[in-house]
Amino acid sequence: MAIKSTIYKIDLQVSDMDRNYYQQHNLTIAKHPSETDERVMVRLIGFAMYANEALIFGKGLSDDEEPDLWQKDLTGAIELWMDVGLPTEKDIRKAAGRAKQVVVVLYGGRVADMWWTANSKALLKTNNLTVINLPETKELANIAERGFNISCTIQDGQIMVGHDGGTLDITPVILKEPSTY
Repeated sequence: MAIKSTIYKIDLQVSDMDRNYYQQHNLTIAKHPSETDERVMVRLIGFAMYANEALIFGKGLSDDEEPDLWQKDLTGAIELWMDVGLPTEKDIRKAAGRAKQVVVVLYGGRVADMWWTANSKALLKTNNLTVINLPETKELANIAERGFNISCTIQDGQIMVGHDGGTLDITPVILKEPSTY
């Protein structure tokens, strides 16, 4: 018998002063059986960084043809494709051909650094790609519960995560931004 996904119900308050975006989101996230709490929370932080009414969670680990998060326009064209973790270069190139903007959110410390070292030369050529490293995410796993409230305040590129047990700061490192030409 297959193990089923664990469902998380999250009330997320996003205050993104960099984009002037202030919104409450009631989210349902399915945690894949092979997924860690840390990865679920990194997906949530990815959502907060690009929060939008049209941004939704994809099947991610359950389906190779869907990202962890995506946003489509009214015609069904993919505006944003976001993968969390360490996708292959081939998968990133494929996503870049399908979506207007592709974002890869890395985490895992040294492993993420090694992935970037191995893939950066090829990925720097991808015009519509953003690569972000979240170097300090282990503490996020302690916040994850089946139902919880969380707030993300984003200012000057810094993320302050508020939860019932306190706060923690995350400093995203932008490894690659989209080309402007």
